[in-house]
Amino acid sequence: MNIIIKKTLDMTPALETYVNEKIGSVGKLVKAFDDAQEGGLTLRVEVARATDHHRKGEEIFEVAASLTLPRMEVRGEGSAADARVAIDRARDILKEEIEKYKAKYLEHHRGEKER
Repeated sequence: MNIIIKKTLDMTPALETYVNEKIGSVGKLVKAFDDAQEGGLTLRVEVARATDHHRKGEEIFEVAASLTLPRMEVRGEGSAADARVAIDRARDILKEEIEKYKAKYLEHHRGEKER
């Protein structure tokens, strides 16, 4: 699986490694789809910093991760005052969406075999 990180802020190497480890861990969930697709799947991650004007300029980190699977794109987003927490939230949502997709995909393909 290819991971593309779009940064709208200056990321430290440690934070970039964190993104690759945590969000890249969803690769295990889609290994079968990754192997079946020529060139592999591409996971796009965007890390940005925003300010919440209602909180007097407190920095908020926003992370969005999207993965294009056969016939569907799954997406996970997270935001928090700490970049690592935002990354973890986005990963958790992405994992949930992948699990839902796999359940539908497998159910659909099992139904075809029974007919």
